[in-house]
Amino acid sequence: MIKGKVFKYGDNVDTDVIIPARYLNISDRAELASHCMEDIDAEFVKNVKPGDIIAAGKNFGCGSSREHAPLVIKLSGIKCIIAETFARIFYRNAINIGLPILECAAAAKDIENGDLVEVDIKTGRITNITKCRFYQAESFPEFMQGIMEAEGLINYVRKRVKDL
Repeated sequence: MIKGKVFKYGDNVDTDVIIPARYLNISDRAELASHCMEDIDAEFVKNVKPGDIIAAGKNFGCGSSREHAPLVIKLSGIKCIIAETFARIFYRNAINIGLPILECAAAAKDIENGDLVEVDIKTGRITNITKCRFYQAESFPEFMQGIMEAEGLINYVRKRVKDL
């Protein structure tokens, strides 16, 4: 279960505002994360807390295929992203690093900035505690849940190979 405050964004949030290109040469993860969302929300890094959630409109993560985008979101403390839709490469990159993302148009439209939301990744159930509303996203297949539980594809594969 994931439970946190929501940071709400609109449609077409691209990778250039998630992590601007001018910071891509930073190798220190904490410093890199300190620039997360700064071109769209300068207050984000000051206000985000571990366990918080992002809700957004359509096509979240569009733009370049940089793997830094989902990584800095995860490093900032965000535990889940709910959107109407995701750019496909962002979707795959997020899963590969173990960042849960859910497509649910009803939740993405209804949830507001600052709402307290709970997400059950296994079932896809989203609860807006602030508004006492429930939404249903499609749950992930078991192997994708395994990737997220392992905190990413590399850890998942290591565990599977070790278990052989």
